[in-house]
Amino acid sequence: MTLKALIVDDEVHARSELRYLLGEAGGVEVVGEACDAVEALQLIKAVPYDCIFLDVDMPGLSGMQLAQVLASVESPPAVVFVTAHSEHAVEAFEVAAADYLVKPVEVERLRQTIGRLSPAADVSRVERIPVEKAGKKLLLDVDDILYVMAKDDYSYVHTDGERYLSTLSLMQLEARLEKRGFFRAHRRFLVNLSEVREVVPMYGGTLLLTLRDAAETQVPVSRRRVPSLKRTLGL
Repeated sequence: MTLKALIVDDEVHARSELRYLLGEAGGVEVVGEACDAVEALQLIKAVPYDCIFLDVDMPGLSGMQLAQVLASVESPPAVVFVTAHSEHAVEAFEVAAADYLVKPVEVERLRQTIGRLSPAADVSRVERIPVEKAGKKLLLDVDDILYVMAKDDYSYVHTDGERYLSTLSLMQLEARLEKRGFFRAHRRFLVNLSEVREVVPMYGGTLLLTLRDAAETQVPVSRRRVPSLKRTLGL
């Protein structure tokens, strides 16, 4: 299946070059171009695009702001940022971008991106999430996460021996990570089931999950979530 694509960039030559590269890569038909976010939104309302190749720096609404708007739309196109600036990568993942390409873009790199966007690929498979620590923005591999705990208005992402801050809510993280084997064990906890070593029954019909880390961290499972967990684990 050929993907229907929209190119959004305020520079004519940049749109032309990307159109050419996408033609060389194959698997994509460019059926629209826009010079700014407003024009892009009008086109997206009229045409069911599969993906949008989007510049970051544009007059008016930026590419990041457009991606935030699209995130609230039902069945939005997959967003791929194509930009000359590498420093926006973390921000791109915060708005759930499918990929982030830094100019000059090579055809083979585009083919990899298109492969991820194809219907046969698991587009929802999140590999990394944006986090913060000591004032730095980082991208954390999902496989390294043990659990996430909500506290006050923040989410804290725990790995073996490290803790990171996420600006995403627990509900947002659950939506991104549930297909990677993460389970909402409690209103305050999201746990990576592949890191569970032991399931411990507790008084009142609740459970404790003992994890595989050196500290043998325990994550509570609320009574309401126990039946769902048992079905998931086949208990």
